[in-house]
Amino acid sequence: SGRDLQSLLYAFMDEFLFQFSVDGFVARRVEIESLDLEAFTIVAHGYGETFQPCVKHEQGTEIKAITYSAMQITTKPAGDAELFVIVDI
Repeated sequence: SGRDLQSLLYAFMDEFLFQFSVDGFVARRVEIESLDLEAFTIVAHGYGETFQPCVKHEQGTEIKAITYSAMQITTKPAGDAELFVIVDI
């Protein structure tokens, strides 16, 4: 949950980063079950696997944090959105 749309996006992305940091979980697909743009809540399920460096997944630069820096959310007429997020590496 969040207090506005940007904080909701931040919390959503930060939760997946937390899951990777703690459990090594990498989401391949995310399904959004519900999104409430008035209460700024989201229920989503990530489907994927445990990160396996040197076996299955290429190891690149680690993301340390999600940031609010220059975060942009642009809604489109059809209900889609375009997101711009800078991460801390």
